[in-house]
Amino acid sequence: MDTLFYAAVILVFATFVLLVEAAYIWWRSNHSSEAKRMQQRLRLLSGEDQTLDAAVSILKRRFEQETGFSARVLALIPSAQKLEQVLAQSGLGWSFTRLLATSAGVALFFVALSWLMGLPLLLCLLCGLLTACLPLMYVAKAREKRLVKFEVQLPEAADLIGRSLRAGHAFPSALSMVGAEMSEPIAGEFRMTFDEINYGISMNDALQHLAERVPVTDLRFFVIAVLIQRESGGNLAEILASISKIIRDRLKLLSQVRVLSAEGKMSAWVLGLLPIGVGTMISIINPKYISALITDSTGRMLLSGAIGLMLLGAVWMRKIIRIRV
Repeated sequence: MDTLFYAAVILVFATFVLLVEAAYIWWRSNHSSEAKRMQQRLRLLSGEDQTLDAAVSILKRRFEQETGFSARVLALIPSAQKLEQVLAQSGLGWSFTRLLATSAGVALFFVALSWLMGLPLLLCLLCGLLTACLPLMYVAKAREKRLVKFEVQLPEAADLIGRSLRAGHAFPSALSMVGAEMSEPIAGEFRMTFDEINYGISMNDALQHLAERVPVTDLRFFVIAVLIQRESGGNLAEILASISKIIRDRLKLLSQVRVLSAEGKMSAWVLGLLPIGVGTMISIINPKYISALITDSTGRMLLSGAIGLMLLGAVWMRKIIRIRV
């Protein structure tokens, strides 16, 4: 009996391991970056149009196209143009209407959840107000990741353009090769710049639009170098090689700084989330124990002071651990 039981356990474990390995192999052969790059190269060799698969459009969407309630809300926002840029730079394809609907849905969900947990109405509304910012934080995080990935890809793109120029290709053709050979997000941005040039926009304006769409300092150096070379002449391939080396050295230094400041960031997260987690657990286990902080005037004053000190400490720690390179 024991032998059959152990054999069955081993057989189930082996089956599970094989299923996981099969799923990983299937994903790697169909959805990994290497597989996508190989499929892109095969489509390029077969003569298929790459712009159809990338779905890149040089038409600019404006918030003035919003209608109804979203348009009235936009009229109340003083920095609507900045919000438009953030949504576009995130690469998520969200409109303002979707962002507004997602924020409202998240807020209503957490208000209802807090109400079902028996929390006071004021605390429920405060919870909904705070969680309404989660979609915007998600968009901001996606924007940050996209810009960081773009910055990491930029040295390789500069090297590819330099090699193309040495091989005798024109600069617009080199931009097209970056859009065809590399992955997103840099491929889509350079492909859009190439499309703008093909549609009649001057080279200087197209490169300036690229720098405006992607607010990366290294990309601005790249654009300035190209524009100066077009005015004064020189070997652009050597200039791009120097820029690529400088960007790689800066990224290496930035990685070292991130490693050294990782402990401080973890401490900041723990110190910031620990009081919130403890307060939430106490409110669930023993609501009467913590209700004095809300019902009593002295408790509300202490709670307000604690929140203010926590915010001050979070800002202070952020300034300490945030090192710009």
